[in-house]
Amino acid sequence: MKIGIIGGSGIYNPSMFSDVQTLPVDTPFGLPSDPLIVGEHNGREVYFLSRHGAGHRFSPSQVNYRANIYALKKMGVTHILAVSAVGSLREDYRPLDIVIPDQAFDRTWRRTPTFFDEGIVAHVGMADPFCPELSQVLYDAAKDRYRAHAKGTYLCMEGPQFSTKAESEVYRKLGFDIIGMTALPEAKLAREAEMCYAILATITDYDVWHEEQVTIDVVLENAARNERAVQEVLLNAIDRIPGERRCGCGDALGGAIATSPDAIPLETKRKLGVLIDRYMKV
Repeated sequence: MKIGIIGGSGIYNPSMFSDVQTLPVDTPFGLPSDPLIVGEHNGREVYFLSRHGAGHRFSPSQVNYRANIYALKKMGVTHILAVSAVGSLREDYRPLDIVIPDQAFDRTWRRTPTFFDEGIVAHVGMADPFCPELSQVLYDAAKDRYRAHAKGTYLCMEGPQFSTKAESEVYRKLGFDIIGMTALPEAKLAREAEMCYAILATITDYDVWHEEQVTIDVVLENAARNERAVQEVLLNAIDRIPGERRCGCGDALGGAIATSPDAIPLETKRKLGVLIDRYMKV
């Protein structure tokens, strides 16, 4: 088992792991946001990837999500713990709370949401966008020490601007719980790559429907206040991940590839080899 952590550089502390080293990785989709940081925790290999790159260089719309997920898959990662700063759309989900979302709603439009778009079509199931087994692990790792919520619908907006008040009120009326900018297409690509994926969402603000004004200063301040909690939950979760997967994430592509193998371009087969080799030969 190899575990991946995707998050901002603020949640990573080299002392979290032993035998730490930097590993540059290239992919057919370009370079990931940053080189991978590889370390070990209690005998488990862990790969950390800064989603926005060192110094926060990439906006949510500019992140190379395909390269990020492919790089982790290439290294043999089976489980991804993704950290996401979010706004709350409900009164009882308060700033500094932790949410482990179980559903998502996609409001992005500038991002490529699939690996399968060059002469090959695959329809993977996304009814439950986050791995229920890994999500339970995260919740169990958080609930005893922090105010945590086991469910919630993550509204993923395009950004990089925050919501208007009208948008925020509509999202509340539609029953969404939290709002962020990075869960998608990250979760969709992880499912196509047959990796377990769950989100540790930390609430930084009440979005703009509440009386408090949402500014980047507020978001960054509360994100920083949550850093220690996030680190503790991640380390606790790594220890709790079962050695054998009982979910269906590891077989998500089984029966999902609609294109006849003979019709798939050879270059595409080679490009997606890390993902599809178990289903067809080049």
